[in-house]
Amino acid sequence: MTAKDEAIAFVLELGQALHVAGAPAHRLEDAIGELSPRLGIEARVFSSPTGIFLSFGDPAEQRTVLLRVDPSGIDLERMCRLDELIEAVSNGLPVKDARTRLKAITSAPERYPGWLTALAFGLASATVARFLGGGLREIAAAALIGLQTGLLTRWAARNAGMARVFDWVASLAAGAAAVLWAALFGPLAATLAALAGLIVIVPGLTLTVALTELATRNLVAGTARMAGAAMTFLAIGFGLAVGAKLAPLARGGVPLLPAESLPAWTEIVALVVSPIALTIGFRARPRDGWVIFAAGVVAFTIARVVSSRGGPELGMLAAAFATGLLGNAYARVAHRPAAVPVVPALLFLVPGTLGVRGVESLVARDVVPGVTLLFTLVVVVSALAAGLLFANLALPPRKSL
Repeated sequence: MTAKDEAIAFVLELGQALHVAGAPAHRLEDAIGELSPRLGIEARVFSSPTGIFLSFGDPAEQRTVLLRVDPSGIDLERMCRLDELIEAVSNGLPVKDARTRLKAITSAPERYPGWLTALAFGLASATVARFLGGGLREIAAAALIGLQTGLLTRWAARNAGMARVFDWVASLAAGAAAVLWAALFGPLAATLAALAGLIVIVPGLTLTVALTELATRNLVAGTARMAGAAMTFLAIGFGLAVGAKLAPLARGGVPLLPAESLPAWTEIVALVVSPIALTIGFRARPRDGWVIFAAGVVAFTIARVVSSRGGPELGMLAAAFATGLLGNAYARVAHRPAAVPVVPALLFLVPGTLGVRGVESLVARDVVPGVTLLFTLVVVVSALAAGLLFANLALPPRKSL
C-alpha cells in the first residue's frame, strides 16, 4: 500500500469513527477538511446522518467512496480521544501509527457498564421530573420509567429489529407504565412522569443540532436530522396519547398536575445530581465531570433568570451564548472538544417537552394548542442555535471538533 493509499484509508476510518462518536456534519467535515492537506491528499467530504461521501484527488480524477453509517448517540470520551489523535497526526504522527491508535479507540470497550448506564437514565429522568415541577410520586415514577427506557436502549443496541422500532416501543411502554404506577402507588401526573422517563430519547438536542447544520449550510444533513427528530416526536406523542387513553384504568389516580409541590432546595439538589447522570449518559470521562457540572449550572441559571424577565426566547439565546463561550474557552485552554461541556449543558435547555406535548395534543385532536406548542418549540430552538453560532463568532474554539 502506498503512502497516499494509507492516508486515504486513515481518513475513511477517521470519518466513520467521528460519525459514530456523534460529531455533527459541519464539525466532521471541518475536521477531515483541515487534516487531509497535512497528509498530502485532497479530500472533499459530504456528511449526513446516514452516510458519508468522500472524494479524493483532483476533480478530473476523483475517487469517491460512500460509507453507509447509522445515526448513533454521542460518545464524548471517544470524541476526545479522536481529537487527540487528530492533533497528534497534525504534529507529525506517522499514518501507520495513527491507524493503530484509531483501531484501539474504535475497538475499546465502553467505560461504563450497561447496568450503570441504565441507572444513569433513571437518575436523569428523576431530576428532569423535578425540573418539570413533579412531586415525590412523579419523581419516583419517572426514575422507574427512565430505568425501563435505559434497559430497552441496551436491548436495542444488541437487536437490529428492536432498534428500528425502539422509539415507538419505549414510548408506549412509558405511557403504560406511568398509568400502572398511578394505579399502584396513588395519584400522580402520569404524562409528566412518562415524559421525564423518556427524556433520554426526546430529540430536543437533535433538533438543535439540525437547525445548527441548516444555519451552517449543511442543508441535507440538517433536513435529514430534523426529519428524524420529527419521527421521534411523533412516536413519543403517540405513546403518551395511548397512555392517556389508559388513564381511566387507574380509577381517578391520574390528575393533570402534581398533587404536591416540593421545596425550592430540592431543585438545587437535582441540579447538582444531574451532571453525574449526564456524564455517564454521554459517556464522558469522569475527570470531565467538573466542567459538565459548571456548564450545566451556568446554562440553567442564565436560562431561568433571563427567561423570567425577557421571555423564554431571550433566555435560551442568552444561555446558549454563554454556554457556547464557556465551551469554546474550555477548548482553547484544555485542548479538548468544545462539545464536552456544551452538549450536556444543552440538555438543560432544549425544550423537547414542548414538541412532545405539541404532538400529543395533535394526536388527541386538540389542534390549536398543539400547533402553538410546536411553533413555540421552533422559535426557542432557533434561539438556541443562534446563541451557539454567535458564541462561535465571538470566541472561535480554534479546533474543528
